[in-house]
Amino acid sequence: MGPRYARVCVPVAVRADPHARSAWLHEVMAHHDTQLVRTADGRDLEVLVTGPADGLPLVFHHGTPQAAVPFGILERPATERGLRTITYSRPGYGRSTPRTDAATTATVGDDAADTATVLDALGHDTFVTLGWSGGGPRALACAALLPGRCLAATSGVGIAPPDADGLDLTAGMGPENVAEYAATAAGPDALTAFLEEHGTPVLRATADEIVSELSGLLPPVDRAAMTGELGDYLAAASRHAGSQGIVGWRDDDLTHTRAWGFDLGAIEVPTAVWQGTEDLMVPFAHAQWLAANVAGARAHLVEGEGHVSLLMRMGDILDDLLSMVRR
Repeated sequence: MGPRYARVCVPVAVRADPHARSAWLHEVMAHHDTQLVRTADGRDLEVLVTGPADGLPLVFHHGTPQAAVPFGILERPATERGLRTITYSRPGYGRSTPRTDAATTATVGDDAADTATVLDALGHDTFVTLGWSGGGPRALACAALLPGRCLAATSGVGIAPPDADGLDLTAGMGPENVAEYAATAAGPDALTAFLEEHGTPVLRATADEIVSELSGLLPPVDRAAMTGELGDYLAAASRHAGSQGIVGWRDDDLTHTRAWGFDLGAIEVPTAVWQGTEDLMVPFAHAQWLAANVAGARAHLVEGEGHVSLLMRMGDILDDLLSMVRR
């Protein structure tokens, strides 16, 4: 049983007044604190923080290829729920130093250690976490490897591990991702060449161009969602991810496709899996496998949603995450 958390970080005086609440939310979210946190092995991690200073930390693990940029679709409902959103660019993305061992031995589990370093630097002990897409395994890593600190974890449209028994990882994927998995399997040099040719345009795309760059990965429900604020965020996060070229994307792919460094079946932290049936980036079967193999996971397998459109259910996802803390 974890500690009970209510929405105590929203001042009592503004909770019942919609106008006061809107003004408070705007004021709190007007400030994004960006800093570099130094790791024990001398790397820098780019960290972005927003939300109430006394809020329960929510560590958001971004997707692949993305980096830490403001994300109102997450940050607004998080702030309304009294959460302080912490996002950091994984190694090689944005301003974060690449890992020297990424091509050989680095694992998804190493990102849990980076998460602990960030939390220590910010003065936080316990936290909840949400990982999206390529960030999903990182949320699971926090649940597995930081059980005294991680109170609850959610994998949103997250991939399954490379040794997922009985699962064809690429069945049902769009052609771009199938080709990327094949390049990864061919080794670091082949993957580097593939991403320099096919990934660089994604890392340079504007909001208007991002849909065409990802065309084979987007069912109609995702195409409809990738407009306005969400399209702007995805393009900004991808462009910032490419600040150092394709190195962060390459290293994400390499760590995704080797042993993750922890046992999904031994997770004791309350964990949820969210996925849409129409997803072409991470097929629905990945979520079904995770739901069956992550110890105690509760599954939210949503009919009709895709990889991107499910982001618009963020309020529901955060409510579910917090409910696991309270149980």
